[in-house]
Amino acid sequence: MPRETPTIESSLSDLPKREWLRAVEAVAEEDGYFQSLGQSHFSAFIERETTLLVTFETYQGMHALSDRAQPLGWDMVRNHDWSHLCLASDGDTWFRAEEVYAYFDRLIDDGFFDEFDEVLFYGAGPCAYAAAAFSVAAPGAAVTLIQPQATLDPRITEWDDRFTDMRIHDFTSRYGYAPDMLDAAARVFVLYDPQETLDAMHAALFTRPNVLKLRMPRMGDALQTDLLELDQLDPLLQAAADGTLDAARFATLYRARRDYLPYLRNLAQALSSNGRERLLEALCANVTARMNAPRFARRLERIRARRAARAETSRSATG
Repeated sequence: MPRETPTIESSLSDLPKREWLRAVEAVAEEDGYFQSLGQSHFSAFIERETTLLVTFETYQGMHALSDRAQPLGWDMVRNHDWSHLCLASDGDTWFRAEEVYAYFDRLIDDGFFDEFDEVLFYGAGPCAYAAAAFSVAAPGAAVTLIQPQATLDPRITEWDDRFTDMRIHDFTSRYGYAPDMLDAAARVFVLYDPQETLDAMHAALFTRPNVLKLRMPRMGDALQTDLLELDQLDPLLQAAADGTLDAARFATLYRARRDYLPYLRNLAQALSSNGRERLLEALCANVTARMNAPRFARRLERIRARRAARAETSRSATG
């Protein structure tokens, strides 16, 4: 029995890679187009309303982050009727490929981005590097970057030993040094955890008048996943696109972490490592009063038992 024609509502999670690519192509070509960009990249465009989201994603990330194994931008198409241009790679390539450069050259020549009222570039990690680098193609765009790398050129970032295998690639030519490609952007948002040293060092390289750094302390090294689990990526992108995202708006969105156990565990570990037992006790008491959190409840019992034992020892010594 032949498969049904896939739609933007279809789950693609059970498809082998070749069939998955055909399904993405079929969905895109209903209202846009699909274009292969060499062996490791493709673009998929869906045209809807006049807000355009440009995402940079990986095949692997789509399967890991989406229950439907779809581009993350398709959620914004479904939820808000945005247009969406997905640039996808097979693996982390930082989109350093001549075919990708030529594709953006064509978009510029065709005046593609001029057709939209609002344009938002988005990516995380290596894809955030690409979102920043290629945003130069759409002057006046907004750009949201999660844990971006500025460059992997070892003459600038030799201190970053995470991606040494990529140093053979050229990060100095066209669309090369990501922070410099942001000069024409209307507004740029860089999200990172300042406790993640290498991420913070890259974030420092993005210091520009049009860049707002949004810190997510004690959240860790997978912020895109955290924002998805907190259901905050959608409102974050909305605010970035419509011009309402600022430090106060982000602080309101980020309050969701107070009910997010991975963050609370990271915070508890930091307090414990720093010997802040009183604050740790207060945190455990607060969490257990609001949530079903057995680990915090057990830790609270241990803290109070230790304090009671110390008090008893003190009484015995003075008695």
